[in-house]
Amino acid sequence: MVPAAPRRVSARVSRSARTDALKKPAFSVKAFLDSAGLGRRVARFRGKEAIFSQGDPADSVLYIQDGGVKLSVVNESGKEALVAILGPGEFFGEGCLAGQSRCIATATATVDTTVLVIEKEGMLRALHAEHEFSDRFIAHMLARNMRVEQDLIDQLFNSSEKRLARTLLLLARYGTEGQPQKVLPKVSQEMLAEMIGTTRSRVNFFMNKFRKMGFIRYNGEIYVNKSLLSVVLHE
Repeated sequence: MVPAAPRRVSARVSRSARTDALKKPAFSVKAFLDSAGLGRRVARFRGKEAIFSQGDPADSVLYIQDGGVKLSVVNESGKEALVAILGPGEFFGEGCLAGQSRCIATATATVDTTVLVIEKEGMLRALHAEHEFSDRFIAHMLARNMRVEQDLIDQLFNSSEKRLARTLLLLARYGTEGQPQKVLPKVSQEMLAEMIGTTRSRVNFFMNKFRKMGFIRYNGEIYVNKSLLSVVLHE
């Protein structure tokens, strides 16, 4: 009878541990950044306002709390290329962690935007101290790299119609954690044309086609339906 007691205690402890694990809230990057003792400040920008410019000192990592940001680069002849459109919950400026001393792109707010500006040293301390935060940040970087590869493949092999459909779905955050935002951040047809490497007239043609087929709705704001996936998946 005596040896049975530890087994019952062990079972109770095990059940208790499982219950505690189930009750433990999911790790929130936003909550961690808001509460952690980092060298950080909140900055707000109006739509079309530059957050930083190509060639500026790279000394901070930025986290989008609200709004949207576009990253673009300009070559020596003045030609601009759109690199990415980012939304809430995404980082940018992380090149400083890899030794970049100057910003290699320009970051511009696409709408009224709030960002958390985290000093490089504070970000490095947080990544070393909080493993869950480090895991999430690494996952973000891997996802960004995959996105760059997919964008390249998209440009090389897909039609402008498919590229536009994929871009709208990405802006609506289909395929990412959490619920997609069916209403897109404010984005012009000119910006969409830059993103997919075509003309505004082609974007306008396909937007009208998508609307007639019920894939999107727009009247100032763009509403994206999941059915738009059929354009991307169609061979």
